[in-house]
Amino acid sequence: MSRPITLTFDNGPTTTVTPHVLDVLARYGIRATFFVLGQNLMSRETMALAQLAAEQGHWIGNHTYTHDVPLGETTDPDAPLKEIGRTQDLIGRIAHPDRLFRPFGGGGVLGTHLLSPEAFELLKTNRYTCVFWNSIPRDWEDPDGWVETALAQARRLEWALTVLHDYETGAMRNLEAYLDKALAEGFTFRQEFPPDCVPMVRGRPVLPMEAFIATSRTTLSPQET
Repeated sequence: MSRPITLTFDNGPTTTVTPHVLDVLARYGIRATFFVLGQNLMSRETMALAQLAAEQGHWIGNHTYTHDVPLGETTDPDAPLKEIGRTQDLIGRIAHPDRLFRPFGGGGVLGTHLLSPEAFELLKTNRYTCVFWNSIPRDWEDPDGWVETALAQARRLEWALTVLHDYETGAMRNLEAYLDKALAEGFTFRQEFPPDCVPMVRGRPVLPMEAFIATSRTTLSPQET
C-alpha cells in the first residue's frame, strides 16, 4: 500500500515563484495548501495569485501577517489580532471553510513558542483549524539538497505533511525532480492533512495543545518557518 504525502507551501505568494509552483502542480494533477503571509497579499498581483491557486483547487490558509516573531514569544498582547485576524481578513472569501492556520515555527520547531494564550483563545473563539507539520526538509537553506531530505523524511512516516516555500530561494526549481522521485518510489499525493498534525479543528482542540502554548513570552529574532 502506497504512503501519502501532503504538500503545503508557506510564506507566499510571490510573483517570481508561485506561478511556477502552480504550473508544476497543475501538470502533475496535485493539489496542495498554500499558507500565505498577510503582507504578501497587499499587491494586486499577489492577491491574484492566491485567488488563482484557490480557483485551481488548492486550499488557502493563514500563516500570520509578518512571519516575524513566533506568537508564543511576542510581548505584544495584540499580536494575535494583528498577525492572524488581519491576515484572515485579507484572505477573505478564498479562505478554506475550516479557517486553516499554521503558526510561525522559527525554523520548523514544534514547541510552546508557537502560540500565546491570547492566540490560542483567538483560534478557539473564531473557530480556526490549526495545522502543524511532521516533515521540514529546510528547502530555504538547502535549495538543491532538500529533495533527498524530503524523501528520506517521508520514508520514515506513515503520512508526511511536508512544508515547502514558494518564495525566492531557488529551491522550487527542483520541485519537478522531487515529484518525479516521490512518484517513482510509489508515494501518492493527497490534499487532506494527517490527523496527528491537526490538533485543533474549527476551534475545538482534538489533541493536547499544552505543548504548543507559552506560559511566558520573550522576543525572538526573525527566522524562517
